[in-house]
Amino acid sequence: MEGDCCSTSSSTSGEKRKQRQQQKEKPFRGIRMRKWGKWVAEIREPNKRSRIWLGSYTTPIAAARAYDTAVFYLRGSSARLNFPDLILQEDELRDISAASIRKKATEVGAKVDALQTSLHQPSSSESSNPTRVFQKPDLNKYPESSDED
Repeated sequence: MEGDCCSTSSSTSGEKRKQRQQQKEKPFRGIRMRKWGKWVAEIREPNKRSRIWLGSYTTPIAAARAYDTAVFYLRGSSARLNFPDLILQEDELRDISAASIRKKATEVGAKVDALQTSLHQPSSSESSNPTRVFQKPDLNKYPESSDED
C-alpha cells in the first residue's frame, strides 16, 4: 500500500517537472526570454562568479550570436556554439577583458538583430512595390555615404 501511495505522487511530480522543462525549453544556449518578450544573453566569466552582460535583443538568434561571440573569445575553438559555422576566426581580440568581449558580442548581436528584424517586418514601400528585390546587406562593410546633399 505504501509503495502505491508514494509511486503515484512521485510520478505526478515527475510529469509536472517534465511539463515545466518543456515550457522553459530554450531555443539556444546562453540566452533566455524576459517576461515582456525580449531575449537576453549573458555568460559567466571563467573561474569567477561574475557574469558578462551581452545585451537585450528582439530575436533569439541575435542573442545566441552574441553569446557565441563571447564564448568563442572566452573558451576558444573548444567552445560549444549555437552557430559554429558563422563564427569569424580571422578577427582576433588582443584584449580579452570582460569589457572588450562585451563590446564585440554586442556589436555582433546588434547587427544580427537589425538584420533579423528588417527581414521579418515588411516596410510600406515593399508592400506597394512587390517587384522590388532587396539584397542582404554585407555586415562587414561600412555604409556608403551618398552625395545627394
